[in-house]
Amino acid sequence: MKHVFLASILAGALALPAYAADYTIIAPANPGGGWDQTARSMQTVMQQEGISGNVQVQNVPGAGGTIGLAQFASQQKGNPNALLVGGYVMVGAILTNNSPVSLKDVTPIARLTGEYEAIVVPASSEIQTMKDLVEALKKDPGAVSWAGGSAGGTDHIAVGLIAKAAGVDPTKINYIAYSGGGEALAAILGSQVTAGISISGYGEFESQVKAGTLRLLAVSSAERIEGIDAPTLKESGVDVVVENWRMVAAAPGLTDEQKTAVEADVEKLAKSAGWQEVLKTKGWQDTYLAGDAFEEQLAKDISATETVLKDIGLVK
Repeated sequence: MKHVFLASILAGALALPAYAADYTIIAPANPGGGWDQTARSMQTVMQQEGISGNVQVQNVPGAGGTIGLAQFASQQKGNPNALLVGGYVMVGAILTNNSPVSLKDVTPIARLTGEYEAIVVPASSEIQTMKDLVEALKKDPGAVSWAGGSAGGTDHIAVGLIAKAAGVDPTKINYIAYSGGGEALAAILGSQVTAGISISGYGEFESQVKAGTLRLLAVSSAERIEGIDAPTLKESGVDVVVENWRMVAAAPGLTDEQKTAVEADVEKLAKSAGWQEVLKTKGWQDTYLAGDAFEEQLAKDISATETVLKDIGLVK
């Protein structure tokens, strides 16, 4: 009887599904920002979809994500249950901060989302179109002030690329970095600057655009975005496309089997109905890209970012 009982327990155990891996996701920024929102959205969906039984989010803010990156690379080596959210802003921060730790020190898994820059002016501005703004920039680059996020971030890079495309020396741009979207928005609405560029995508300006207090000149996508009444920069004669993408990375030092397991879980997340609903609610673009294709694109983005930051004068 004892053997029959043990055999039945063993058979029952084997019939149970394997427990989903528990994950800890590091958001290398303060609560409330884009990386934090991404991490917490991942947490919710991974648990709801049964991808992971337990997901924790930890915030490690500072220096454009490079403090969290360095801590993650040093403390989580070989840990298949640790994930790090990052993105395009981190690429610029690694270069401008001359960070000793880079994305080569972690295991990139996939690009998850993208947001495009929105260029706005106060409704009272004489500037009616992107072409008007470019003409003003050509006439006197220093007289055109831009409000955006941190120096070397996606917004700063976008302004540098706009200047370059317009034939203006990128080192001459008058870019004013603000620590948060609220401060930048107040400066734009108060006409303290000529134009503003979004820190966290069009959604940051949407209510003011709809209320008529801001004028939306252009978006930095390759094609027009459904639901947003604005031309692309390219349509406006400025050959620039900028996407503020976000990614997820795993710890360094994983085995091939561990990396494959993480990739499978992230793919389940990205293709789940719950995640698609998050993208819709947040206004994020689905830019999922994984494997070799993502690693190749990441290398291109790092190279292009280094070039423009040198052009702007932020990297030697």
